[in-house]
Amino acid sequence: MKLLRVLITASFALLLAGQALAQSLIRDTEIEETLREFGDPIIRAAGLNPKSVDIYIVNDPSLNAFVTRGQKVFFHTGILVEFETPNQLKGVMAHEVGHIASGHLARSSETQRSAYGTFLVAAGIGLAAILAGEGQAGAAILGSSQQFAVLDVLRYSRINESSADQAGANYLEISGQSGRGLIEFFEKFRYQEVMSEQGRFPYFRSHPLSSARIDNLREVVDESPYRDEIDSPEDIRRMQIMQAKLRGFIDPPQTTFTKFPSSDQSEAARLARAVAHFRAANLKEGLVSVDSLIEEFPDNPYYHELRGEILYKSGKARLAQPSLRNAIKLKSDAPLLKQALAQSLIDENSTDGIIEAVDLLKDVLQAEPENGYSWYLLSQAYGYQNKKGLAQYAVAEQAYARGDLRRATSFAARAMEQIPRDTPQYRRANDIVVISDAQLAQDSKRR
Repeated sequence: MKLLRVLITASFALLLAGQALAQSLIRDTEIEETLREFGDPIIRAAGLNPKSVDIYIVNDPSLNAFVTRGQKVFFHTGILVEFETPNQLKGVMAHEVGHIASGHLARSSETQRSAYGTFLVAAGIGLAAILAGEGQAGAAILGSSQQFAVLDVLRYSRINESSADQAGANYLEISGQSGRGLIEFFEKFRYQEVMSEQGRFPYFRSHPLSSARIDNLREVVDESPYRDEIDSPEDIRRMQIMQAKLRGFIDPPQTTFTKFPSSDQSEAARLARAVAHFRAANLKEGLVSVDSLIEEFPDNPYYHELRGEILYKSGKARLAQPSLRNAIKLKSDAPLLKQALAQSLIDENSTDGIIEAVDLLKDVLQAEPENGYSWYLLSQAYGYQNKKGLAQYAVAEQAYARGDLRRATSFAARAMEQIPRDTPQYRRANDIVVISDAQLAQDSKRR
């Protein structure tokens, strides 16, 4: 039946989108830290464990944010640079957490079944009308049966959106914050409700907006004792830094220079220009800009990190290392900083440097066992040390983290032929083979 084909096609499209999404995720310790500090109080207010809710940044200029199963929240870079205040960002965060805490994703399969049931009922009525001699009326009902099902899904979606609004406003109140930011964000894009489906921003295609919805949310927010709470100066600074960094890395350099002219000597503007100069292959000016930030903010690990990144990506791995070491000294619990130093040491390829890189990457993977890029770097380091079995094991872990189960099984099996049986790596490689083979067999049965 057509609706069933649509649902299957949609699921397949979602799978492909998920694979593409994995390729477009970006990592940045400072931005991730900002999002966590904004989001964790809201997540706790929802009765969830912040450690169980993952926040991801998608390198995509479109205005969108969404959640997926497994308590994962995604923000496109396009929406992160659109927020005018931290409270607006927190409002959208609270709304998305509302979907998770309310179990909307867990019920999505029920929604599909409900829609399919509506389709069958409408189709049955249409068929009965045809058999009763009302061919024209029956054909009309039968032809619109899919539409009835779609309306059922949309009605459920509107209920979910309103529910997430109310829940989000409640979480903001519990955490002592205003819910006005979410209203301001909706008001800013109120015109989206009159746009065609194709013309709407992705966020408002999946989050239908209406005046009634905004009015209902306003009633709840206006009753909150925290409705007039304002953003702290530090929260405002953090959001400005996040947006400046994103603009510098994502926008064309000339766009950045126009948006942040040299006459603007604010911290955020200097940061954006430092990144833009680097991307424009102007190493000297990039270092001048970032050095001015380090001079004013010597204890900020992320400016030392940026200096190291500029040097490393300009082909100066050895010169990058002192800056990266300074960053780690100031922020010793940041895995990505250790990963960056390990990468520069591997590129330099000295015996002592490779040994240090292996130790750094083990620390990274202790904190982030699914960090595929660190597993890739570790395979390189083991390769330079002529530890073929461990290198193959690291490739297996990288493939497993990426969901490439066939490659994971292949390299894990090869690693087991060379790694001693009484080691953790052998046992883990064996687990990868067993788990991957079982999953592949299950997937094969479903086809």
